[in-house]
Amino acid sequence: MKPVRLHLRMAILVALQAVCFAQPPTPKKPITDVYHGVSVTDDYRWLENYSDPVVKAWSDSQNRYARRILDALPMRAAVLEELKKLHSTTSPNYNALWSRPGTLFAMKVQPPKEQPLLVALKSVDDRDSERVILDPNSLDPSGGTAIDFFVPSLDGKHVAVSLSKGGSESGDVHIYDAGNGKETGSPIPRVNGGTAGGSVAWNADGSGFYYTRYPRSGERPPVDLNFYQQIYYHRLGTDTKQDTYSLGKEFPRIAEIQLRSSGDGRYILATMANGDGGDFAHFLMGPDGQWHQIARLSDEISAAAFGTDGYLYLLSHLHALKGKILRMPLARPLISDAQTVVPESKVAIENFLPIANTLYVVDQIGGPSQIRIFDTSGKAQGVIPIPPVSAVNQILRSEGDQLLFNDSSYLEPAAWYRYDSTAKKVIRTALYKTSPADFSGVEVIRDFATSKDGTKVPLNIIRPKGTKLDGKNPVLLEGYGGYDVSLTPFFSLDRKPLLDRGVILVIANLRGGGEYGEAWHRAGMLTKKQNVFDDFAASARYLIDHKYTTAARLAIEGGSNGGLLMGASLTQHPELFGAVVSHVGIYDMLRVELHPNGAFNVTEFGTVKEDDLFHALYAYSPYHHVVDGTNYPPVLFLTGDNDPRVDPANSRKMTARLQASGTKHPVLLRTSGSSGHGIGTALSEAIAEAADVQAFLFEQWGIRPVKPAGTY
Repeated sequence: MKPVRLHLRMAILVALQAVCFAQPPTPKKPITDVYHGVSVTDDYRWLENYSDPVVKAWSDSQNRYARRILDALPMRAAVLEELKKLHSTTSPNYNALWSRPGTLFAMKVQPPKEQPLLVALKSVDDRDSERVILDPNSLDPSGGTAIDFFVPSLDGKHVAVSLSKGGSESGDVHIYDAGNGKETGSPIPRVNGGTAGGSVAWNADGSGFYYTRYPRSGERPPVDLNFYQQIYYHRLGTDTKQDTYSLGKEFPRIAEIQLRSSGDGRYILATMANGDGGDFAHFLMGPDGQWHQIARLSDEISAAAFGTDGYLYLLSHLHALKGKILRMPLARPLISDAQTVVPESKVAIENFLPIANTLYVVDQIGGPSQIRIFDTSGKAQGVIPIPPVSAVNQILRSEGDQLLFNDSSYLEPAAWYRYDSTAKKVIRTALYKTSPADFSGVEVIRDFATSKDGTKVPLNIIRPKGTKLDGKNPVLLEGYGGYDVSLTPFFSLDRKPLLDRGVILVIANLRGGGEYGEAWHRAGMLTKKQNVFDDFAASARYLIDHKYTTAARLAIEGGSNGGLLMGASLTQHPELFGAVVSHVGIYDMLRVELHPNGAFNVTEFGTVKEDDLFHALYAYSPYHHVVDGTNYPPVLFLTGDNDPRVDPANSRKMTARLQASGTKHPVLLRTSGSSGHGIGTALSEAIAEAADVQAFLFEQWGIRPVKPAGTY
């Protein structure tokens, strides 16, 4: 009778699991819209209204459904413990440096603290001099409060710090005394946001600063409170209600403003982006106290920087899609008189920094970086030796007119280096990160896939040494492809559990990014967005054709615009992937521009208001290309309740549509109530999210915990 009882118990257990793990029902409430003569039905429009308790209840039920499945995965507990141990034993990391007389300001990432700290040091070589100016973990032990950005006054006596909660990026600026860390005065509200960002630039004597300001309640209709960013001036010690308007009333609704002071504070530079598509205008305030427009959108100047020689240096893409450097005197800032000092070359200029009589230029070479050296007249002085296949994340002028730069690679954590221009040597400073993860058994291979139209797409293949190309390896392919954003080499402890279990990691440098300059970007935006998806599909086929893996063992992952990539890849090629992980993605391309940040995306994606752009958007919109009866691979969607950049309604609607398709594989929606788009996420939440993702992938690959010898 025992076998019968066992089979009966198993049958009951299976039945109970089926009930407990039942997919929450989602009713259809169709609404039909007509775009340029095309009728489009939306069954799940109702899921956009998160203020409706019914929608909130549906989201909560989906989260419980996902949690029951994720928590039961065999690998989750082990991976979670591994990640906690890795992150708790790593050394501090320093980023976002600012140099001021006698003081270096930095953000310090110090696990297991939930959020980075604002610290000050005497120099990059004296970590013992470090002192904490602001620890958000003391303000909010839950880890929910984050520093969006900070800017020290030019004399280093005060620091303006934007603080926001819950990943919302909705930041108020607080002023701290850099000497004792005490807050002074009242916060300035609505300086930073998830739509247009935020910025501060101090005046010469530190008595006040210019800042970006969103409309306050009552100044504009509620639908416009995340738009119409302008510049105001605040004098220390005064009520913020006395702050004065400076610039921006004539700017477009989707203006995004960044501010910068010259080294002596005599000039303020305002860079205004017209949304997210890569169009910029520039304005300069000089000693006369008046703003002067020095570059229009049509001038194609993407960045500007103050020299110490009385010149303003500009990165131009006008008739130079890979970029050229111009300069013009601050005393006569006329773009028509600007001189070319670094002409366009075969590599794409990503960043630049004039220091004394030297101009340092950071290039993008398909993903990795290089640094070229010129004198300020444009004469080439060679290339700085940096680690191979690495990325220069920030460049900085230190006291003594020396170059500091932060560099990292896929296998080596970030470190700050000093360039000795006399000895022509690179010296690692005391600000470097050490890692508990040993990647000595791992190698990075750079190769190229061939896209549908013949374009060569760079692939960065991170694999255990000795990997056999027998078509049996688990592979995780990642991509982004948008906004002129380059996927550069970066170090991540989260790769350790994957690589230890034989997983091959691949990062594809797709069109739409900035890896080969503005032409590469433009080839993946607006009506040419399909090129991005074709590049990614070609990358997947390369990995299969070259025996790295099979479709069943090929997983893909991406976030934000990379989440759109996941949705398009999933719906266009469901047979090509074994699992999909998509973070904070955009899926309904016909409705995205109606959300606050979606309006800023119009210059990158296009608008349904124009016939050709509508047809391009509709042709790839993932939500509208789910086909009933298709057996889609397992999918894990992740989103945050407080996301200001991509409305979580995208994830809710895409989840509902895929679940209704009839696919036999799980479609899960994981929603975090304490985070947003990812910026400002507490460390513990980030670790928990990574554990869920990896456990989900291990399950699809069939990777199970290794039992100790002697167990059964």
